[in-house]
Amino acid sequence: MAEADPSIFPALSVVPERIVRDEAELDALLKSAREPFLVRGLVASWPLVKAGLKSNSAARTYLVDRARPVQFAISLGPPEHNGRMFYDEEMAMNFRMGKGKLSEIFAGFEKHEAQPGAPTAYLGSIDIRQHFDGVAEENPPPLGDRQPRESIWIGTATRIAAHNDFPDNLACCAAGKRRFTLFPPDQFKNLYLGPLDNTPAGRPISMVDFDAPDYERFPRFADALEHAQVAVLEPGDAVFIPSMWWHHVEGLAEFNILVNYWWRDVPSFAGDPQTALNHAILALRDLPDKDKAIWRDLFDHYVFENGPDSIDHIPAGSRGILEPLDSASASRLRAFLLRMLNS
Repeated sequence: MAEADPSIFPALSVVPERIVRDEAELDALLKSAREPFLVRGLVASWPLVKAGLKSNSAARTYLVDRARPVQFAISLGPPEHNGRMFYDEEMAMNFRMGKGKLSEIFAGFEKHEAQPGAPTAYLGSIDIRQHFDGVAEENPPPLGDRQPRESIWIGTATRIAAHNDFPDNLACCAAGKRRFTLFPPDQFKNLYLGPLDNTPAGRPISMVDFDAPDYERFPRFADALEHAQVAVLEPGDAVFIPSMWWHHVEGLAEFNILVNYWWRDVPSFAGDPQTALNHAILALRDLPDKDKAIWRDLFDHYVFENGPDSIDHIPAGSRGILEPLDSASASRLRAFLLRMLNS
């Protein structure tokens, strides 16, 4: 088993490695695992991985040849930030956004590659099927009949602050080298999250600089590190990140490509829990404590416990939204909520 890279935190545990011989074994692991695991060489047969092993230029050529004539969004950061995509002193983003054809963007990569003082360049969460022809088909996800969201992440050496995602995530290193530092969901208090609404990419992030932790400002971060796990991915390797696990992601090479897959084992009509949290802040957070206690009991009764005592006394067929939801009833509930929010 590979050892954790000692350059950040020397005592961290490593993400366990698993041997997977076929999609059926991976499927079984994904269905049962609620903690991260690493699979070496899972996607080593991908043409994109093979191109990247030849050279950075070969990987870029592979993608440019298959890129659609559409605009690609790119984030650009100054050299002095050392690849950290974060906030500035005013809590605005410390990078600027641009757009261009992939061939033009990659020309900039070629120009600055291996040069000292080069800017940070990062194409994040690019939808593969919307931006490329053939890449998804030639580099298929080993996920059986799941229908994940397929994204590609391309950049120079970068540091992406710890964040989490609601879906499960399989992240595959296609070129370069990636280091993931992972934390269980319950460590959010020890990661000192930033704003919920002003975020670099839609999810709240840890305010801790992992390269230089300020333990006076963030003392509980030391507790988070006791639960952390590290995975270092080479080309062809993949790491499974379960739903809501926090992950700090670094591109360690001068040019890096990651392909990731998000999926949810819940119906497609289900709502977004983050939206519910945001609305709870609007509706509940500033209530008097005695009122919040009442609503906490109601949430436990109808949402978190959701036991038979909440519905058995109501005739079947007359329980409204307390009935199990389907696509039709979820659509009606969503429309009702929108009317209420806009009233």
